[in-house]
Amino acid sequence: MAGFRSLAYQVRDARNDRALRRHSLRRCLERFAPYGHRATWWHLCDRHGIAPEDRGADPLRLVAALEELEDARAVWLEYERQFAERRRREKHDGLRRPGWTWGGSGDAVVRCADPGVRPEGALGEVLRRLVKALESEPGKACPVCGDEELRWPAVPAVGAWEQAWAGEGPVCAGCGIVVPRPALADTPTAGAA
Repeated sequence: MAGFRSLAYQVRDARNDRALRRHSLRRCLERFAPYGHRATWWHLCDRHGIAPEDRGADPLRLVAALEELEDARAVWLEYERQFAERRRREKHDGLRRPGWTWGGSGDAVVRCADPGVRPEGALGEVLRRLVKALESEPGKACPVCGDEELRWPAVPAVGAWEQAWAGEGPVCAGCGIVVPRPALADTPTAGAA
């Protein structure tokens, strides 16, 4: 199974045909997709002028999309490295329970409730805002866009996979991310409007 860097090399390799380069970019999203696979793909397609189903996409556009994804991945890997370092120090000092963390290990770091509604700006920029929020106290607004209108979805029925995120937190009306409960200073009950 190829890793992210190996797949990125395939996207850049001019000897590969366009379909393989596009496929390799899609496979990069199996390793790192900050909004979730579909939402991240649509984001990259929108920002770089790639038709989502185009198997012969322009290689320059594919590489530009890859570079945006790599920038975001570098931001997140640095955050994870710093978090691990801080946790080692805390454990050494006897603190066994961490403060709040934003879940994710590359898979939907900033989950979007609807793949068609995503934060504005480049992935790296959004993750930099997220990291800044992670390093500060919980607040009352979305840590990514600052919007204070947060909508709590109804509690999903058993087996309703499309609303599996409902218990994780409210959806930001501004950028569409699911805001984790620990990111909010005062957390109302789920289902409240």
